[in-house]
Order: sequence, then C-alpha cells, then structure tokens
Amino acid sequence: MSFQNKVVWITGASSGIGKALALELSNQNALLIISARNKESLAAVKSSCKNSENVWVLPLDLENYKDFDKTTEQAIKVYGRIDILVNNGGISQRSFAKDTLVSVDQKIMEINYIGTIALTKAVLPHFLERQQGHFVVTTSIVGKIGSPLRSSYAASKHALHGFFDSLRTEVYNDSIDVTLICPGFVSTNISMNALTGDGTSQQKMDTATANGITPKRFAKLMANAIKNKKEEAYISGFKEKLGVYVKRWFPKVFSIMIRKMSVT
Repeated sequence: MSFQNKVVWITGASSGIGKALALELSNQNALLIISARNKESLAAVKSSCKNSENVWVLPLDLENYKDFDKTTEQAIKVYGRIDILVNNGGISQRSFAKDTLVSVDQKIMEINYIGTIALTKAVLPHFLERQQGHFVVTTSIVGKIGSPLRSSYAASKHALHGFFDSLRTEVYNDSIDVTLICPGFVSTNISMNALTGDGTSQQKMDTATANGITPKRFAKLMANAIKNKKEEAYISGFKEKLGVYVKRWFPKVFSIMIRKMSVT
C-alpha cells in the first residue's frame, strides 16, 4: 500500500506522535485532515508539512463526542472520502490509584476511550458504504500490561484493545482493516500534560519519556505498520517490548519485574 493520494484523518495531530505522523505522511504525499483542540498549533503543523496545500485543519475535542457525526460530515466533504482514520488523540496519567479522584478516572476514560470509539462509530458507516477503510488506533504498551502510576490510563488503553479487537472481527468481510499501535516511551510532552490525582497537569518531563524513541523515528515505524496493515505493532524499546511477552508467558515473573522497573 502507498499513501499517495490516500485521505488520512489524524486526531491528536497538534504535537507529539500525531504531529510527527502528519509530517511523515505528508512527505509520502498523503491527503491529510489534522485534528486536535488547538487550532493555532494545528496551523503550525500544517505549515511545517511538505505539501501543506494538501493538509486540512479540522479542530476537534474528544470530550465533545456528541457532535462527531457533524464533524465527520465536514471531514468527508474535504476530499470526498476518508481512507484511513488515525485515532491518536488522548491524555496520560501520573498518580497512584489511591490518590486519584474518580472524576479524573472518568475524564481519562471519556477522552481516551469514549471519545475514540464515538469518532470511530461516526466514521464506520462511511467505511461500510464504501466497503473499504482502515482504523488505526494509538494505544500503548500499557494497553497490554499495567504499570504503576497509570491505573486509569492503562484501563482506557486496555478498553481500546477490547473494542477494536472485537470490531476487527465484525468488519473483516467489509474489507475494513484495524491496526493497533502500541507505543512504549516516546520523547514527547505526554508526561508534561499527564493528569495527576486531582486532575491538574504534571508539568514535568519523565526521565524515561525524555529518553524514549524520537517522534520522527516512531512516525516512520508507525507509517510502515499502517502500510503493511498489521493488526498490532509494538513500537518501543527492548524493555517495554520484553514486558509484553513476559507478562503473556510468565505473569508472576512480570509482576516482580514491573515493581522494580522505572516508569518515570
């Protein structure tokens, strides 16, 4: 598959992985729709793209998911179709479960899970009508394993795996693909913006995050996974990836490992 003239709608595109993917796919001559809450930041991403004339800015807030049918209609009108929806928007967490308000748990689930599946369900009729389409979802390695300080975040990402694994079985005969992208540590501002127990942003860069894969490198690997229509791709360092397989085959050993592993 080539991204040449493919219409790709990317959420969470104002920074981090979403921005890097927009730049990468623009280099590969995709037709882009980029979404996030901050219109000014999206405009800056558009101007940084190689083919900025083929980038459309469409502001979107994942918490306001009741309007997604109208937003999707706008997106379809831009190029007349959508070929790939990249559900990349979301928010992280840095707090112990005992210190986290239920309102914070709810906010994380609303953004990461409900907002994502609401947009997916808004786009799904378009894919079904065309009998083709591709859902790409940025989950996380903690969508496969749990780690300290991320109980609500891990729960939201585990939920995405459950939903999209089920959806994949339902739309297989409609030629609709589903790809789950599981990042490990990526050097973005995700930890800066992560919610603490009372709902405020952490405003601190984690050492593990700062030392993670660069967004540019991640975007190239993510683009390849999308191009090859992989069902699931772990894009991370060795330790994070190792954790997934140890958890699967040696769960008690993993429990010891994760207690000792630095996740900040």
